[in-house]
Amino acid sequence: MKILVLIGCTVWLITATVAQTGPLKEKPGPASKQAVINAKTARDKLPENTLLWEISGKGLQKASYLFGTMHLLCAEDTKLSDNLKNIIKEAKLIYFEIDLDNLVEMMGALKYVRMNDNKKLSDILSEEEFKKVSNYFEKNPTILPLNIMESFKPYFISSLISEQKMTCENKGGMEQAIMGEAKQFRKEIKGLETVQFQASVFDSIPYQQQAKELVKYIDSMGTNTQVIEELVSVYKQQNLEKIEELTNKEEGGVAEFIDLLLYNRNADWVNKMQGIMQSDGVLFAVGAAHLPGEKGVINLLRQKGFTVKPLPNVMQAGVEL
Repeated sequence: MKILVLIGCTVWLITATVAQTGPLKEKPGPASKQAVINAKTARDKLPENTLLWEISGKGLQKASYLFGTMHLLCAEDTKLSDNLKNIIKEAKLIYFEIDLDNLVEMMGALKYVRMNDNKKLSDILSEEEFKKVSNYFEKNPTILPLNIMESFKPYFISSLISEQKMTCENKGGMEQAIMGEAKQFRKEIKGLETVQFQASVFDSIPYQQQAKELVKYIDSMGTNTQVIEELVSVYKQQNLEKIEELTNKEEGGVAEFIDLLLYNRNADWVNKMQGIMQSDGVLFAVGAAHLPGEKGVINLLRQKGFTVKPLPNVMQAGVEL
């Protein structure tokens, strides 16, 4: 589940859609003049750990930016740094993994999260295994009842459980915070992929294997809660090296599909980003696990000839996020 939480498409396709994705209710105010000055001054100080990167060179008329998100956080952890706020203000476009501002596409997401051929969990699990799942949801009701989710691809159900197990009352994601900031300046928001494509990725992973992993996830719930807390802690430290380490240590059925879930998508994004960045400064905000490593977006951009430089991403109070 570490990969799924870090890349996050599963969480967004369900929780954001059901909740009718949009900016946070309390929109952050525009960055102050002093905040802008602080952000520009901080650019000269290269941080050891950061989620924020500048893309330049290779004939780009204007620098673009890359930010690593986490789609599953407590709301109080989704604050934006002054540097990132200023980049959002100056960017021509904001690109997420999917177009979170397209309500028609987002509201149609439920169509794609269902298994093909009208399959249900009860069809691919033993009676005993399905009873475990049923008992879990009887004791831990979620935003959607099991009789609706039973036709969902099992990894989507696992992601919904991950969100439910976070201890905070109010949950969100960095995408929501960025959208709230971008809306103030009427920024255009687009997606590197479609909802349909993200959902189709999980059709390549056998449903029965996904279902077995769901049962294992429920059986080891205490350990999984600790894993999510560790991921959140590492993310808040902005430690991409540690994020890569945790991703590579993934156990279970997800690990064998890391190319499908992560690396193939990284390569596709970088090819698209080359064209998108040619005329305008753009902010790309994607799951943090996509950034580091030999096959990560940062290294792939450098291989294409771009200069990718780390930028400070520190809150005024000194809390990194």
